[in-house]
Amino acid sequence: MEIDLNHAVTEVEKNATCNGGCHKEQATASCVCCVPSSSSSSAVSSSSSYLELWHACAGPLTSLPKKGNVVVYFPQGHLEQAASFSPFTPLEIPTHDLQPQIFCRVVNVQLLANKENDEVYTQVTLLPQAELAGMGKELLEELGADEEGNGRTPTKTTPHMFCKTLTASDTSTHGGFSVPRRAAEDCFPPLDYKQQRPSQELIATDLHGVEWKFRHIYRGQPRRHLLTTGWSIFVSQKNLVSGDAVLFLRGENGELRLGIRRAVRPRNGLPESIVGNQSCYPNFLSSVANAISAKSMFHVFYSPR
Repeated sequence: MEIDLNHAVTEVEKNATCNGGCHKEQATASCVCCVPSSSSSSAVSSSSSYLELWHACAGPLTSLPKKGNVVVYFPQGHLEQAASFSPFTPLEIPTHDLQPQIFCRVVNVQLLANKENDEVYTQVTLLPQAELAGMGKELLEELGADEEGNGRTPTKTTPHMFCKTLTASDTSTHGGFSVPRRAAEDCFPPLDYKQQRPSQELIATDLHGVEWKFRHIYRGQPRRHLLTTGWSIFVSQKNLVSGDAVLFLRGENGELRLGIRRAVRPRNGLPESIVGNQSCYPNFLSSVANAISAKSMFHVFYSPR
């Protein structure tokens, strides 16, 4: 099952050329504009938090196009990606006489999260632009200059974030999550250190909109910040192991978010609903060819990790 974060994203702040990182496509698309339903300051802050958390989970080298960009779609790269997840390789793969490079306009970018393993991925809706094919080298150079000018990293809007690789103690069912003091004081609401055992309840929302409740306490000798009650449930339900990383982020409106980066990356971070039916993977190029012929939209899915 895939979760659509599009409601919480204002716009992807990156430019890139879409290459062989696409795994599977659909020729039928429904365009959903990447604009939050509310224009209030809290909604904008929430959108920024989700956007930054998604990129933090995706990793610092992730580069995405944004709505309106011109990108290049490579059928051969797409085919090779899809074939790598198939249990068999056919003797002949029809190419439908597609050009090796197809210029497309980005109609929509959706930031998504796989509920099966919390891996983030993207659905990009593309509209073929046959009239740009003749521009060739000049257009590619222009795209490269645009990407270089905008940079690979979006403008950081929320500095209150930390990422910790889990230890064996952090994932023990009898322990808690040890939080570095500087990180706790930066990301979590302030504790009343005048109390004998300073503590508070934290509510953090993951990429699927699910709220997790933790007990944040400052105790021990020497004293340290811990997440206790609720943490073992989170570890169990997310199947976390030592080496996985957990990210906490606090938005400007005070909302606390959390995400996960797996230590062992799944071979494919996309949901089974997208890659499960691999027996017909050679046929998706026919859908791309039909979309190009009809000048209609098609989807590609990209798993950044």
